[in-house]
Amino acid sequence: MRTYASPATYQVPDTGSITNDVLAWLDKDPGRVSFQRNMDGAWVDVTMSQFRDEVVALAKGFVAAGVEPGDRIGILARTRYEWTQVDYALWWIGAVSVPIYESSSVEQIAWILSDSGAVGCVVENDVHIKRVEESRDQLGALKNIWCFDEGLDHLVETGSGVSDAEVATRRDAVAPSDLATIIYTSGTTGRPKGAELTHANFMFELGGAIDILPEIFDRDDAVTLLFLPLAHVFARIIEVGSIRAGAKLSHTPDVKNLLPELVEIKPTFILAVPRVFEKVYNGASQNAHASGKGKIFDIATSTAIAYSRARESGKRIGPVLKAKHALFDKLVYTKLRTAMGGRVEHAISGGAPLGERLAHFFSGAGMTVIEGYGLTETTAALAANVVTDSKIGTVGRPFPGTEVRVADDGELLFRGGQVFRGYWNAPEATATALDEDGWFHTGDVGEIDSEGFVTITGRKKEIIVTAGGKNVVPAVLEDRVRAHFLVSQAVVVGEGKPFVGALVTLDTEAVGPWLEQQGRPADTTLAELADDPEVIASVQSAVDEANAHVSRAESIRKFRILAIDWTEEGGQVTPTMKLKRNVVMREHRDDVEALYQ
Repeated sequence: MRTYASPATYQVPDTGSITNDVLAWLDKDPGRVSFQRNMDGAWVDVTMSQFRDEVVALAKGFVAAGVEPGDRIGILARTRYEWTQVDYALWWIGAVSVPIYESSSVEQIAWILSDSGAVGCVVENDVHIKRVEESRDQLGALKNIWCFDEGLDHLVETGSGVSDAEVATRRDAVAPSDLATIIYTSGTTGRPKGAELTHANFMFELGGAIDILPEIFDRDDAVTLLFLPLAHVFARIIEVGSIRAGAKLSHTPDVKNLLPELVEIKPTFILAVPRVFEKVYNGASQNAHASGKGKIFDIATSTAIAYSRARESGKRIGPVLKAKHALFDKLVYTKLRTAMGGRVEHAISGGAPLGERLAHFFSGAGMTVIEGYGLTETTAALAANVVTDSKIGTVGRPFPGTEVRVADDGELLFRGGQVFRGYWNAPEATATALDEDGWFHTGDVGEIDSEGFVTITGRKKEIIVTAGGKNVVPAVLEDRVRAHFLVSQAVVVGEGKPFVGALVTLDTEAVGPWLEQQGRPADTTLAELADDPEVIASVQSAVDEANAHVSRAESIRKFRILAIDWTEEGGQVTPTMKLKRNVVMREHRDDVEALYQ
């Protein structure tokens, strides 16, 4: 049983809470511009002093509404500045925020609010009010609903009679061990469980993360644009981390306008899930091919990858590669960086594995992708590559003060101050996930090398055993197939079958430009493309590339292109773009069987 421990560099204090970070900046620089807020289409600076005043005013409103320490309040909204205001206002008075994805169904909202016993809910708009009201009869504890779009002025007005001293006393009473938030897992299988995260969990996580990533956080001009859902722990830790580190934080709810907003905000770092990086690369590649510059882009891609690999290995970069890289930096890479605002030097990738090829491409193109690993239950990252010491293809070493162990069955276990204290109202699930020695059982299978770098090889429950007894890890194949510009999703199948197969869906955003490039009718349907020889041959090339990395027994022998795409709206994908494998397998049982007929 291999174990690796990273020495602690941070000690959680005996007193205080997440809100201490706001007061710390007020002592240093009260006029510091800490946010950029989009108001009526214009970005407006917000100082830390202004933010504190807004947070305290909201905190008074919650006190006046009867919110007590430990009370749970739901937040059902897209990513926006007001979410951060409400988060800190609740933490200021010892309450607990319960984030809910804005795309959640009535049933999901009802479950989270009822299971958490929420006494109130802050929503974004009338649509969300209706969703909450539809299940009001199941929400015995719910007293209030507040709405961002209607303005929180009424909440502020009701709190005008609450004194500064009262909210200050409430804030001072909050301890590191107190509950800060309950984040419900996205529910790829079964009903979501609420992970209890304390103020200490956040403090420990960020105490280590900021220390080992100074290139991102320890700079006066650090800026980020948050566009991932704040209902997810990944975005949440960047929200809190930006305030702690003093990075200027902006929010946007609409990824459709992401590129123009990146140009306006000019972030120095961003965070995204792998699907975002795939779409950025595939879009750039497709545009280059459509404009007749595809060959140049392909050579630029291979050059960036070779440059990144050579740099990572520590070997001297030869003069030919150096010259080619400098040329393509002017022709290709600069344009890519400019499209993302021109100042992005680092990108944090999480939520799912990022393909090694893409990581090397972006790194070689001048934007270092920092890949880490973590879960909702671990307050985001447990391990990460750092700028000065990384191995692309791994998720880095454990954070300071964090231990990792590989169990006898290959499952990764972690122990550290960022590990949650349990599942809300679910003692049996907690006992399964957390053993008596404090080790969290991740459900992921992986390895630790001699230097402590961790590699994730798949989900424990998703390992496929073929009829021939071969163990197959789907993620290894799926990641590479999905990297093809025409592919949206790929699911590897073969449990108990004679060989490995795959179901593939096409990326609807990529299909249009491809049809135009091929001189084909724009109204060609996905059903027609699923049987199109050129499309099949193109996807076959991606399958061949994936198969080159595994043994023949593990390789994809047959695949089937489906006439639909899997989406969040369709229920096959979570809000963070993770595929719900159980849903896909249930809905496409006949398609799977067709592979073996």
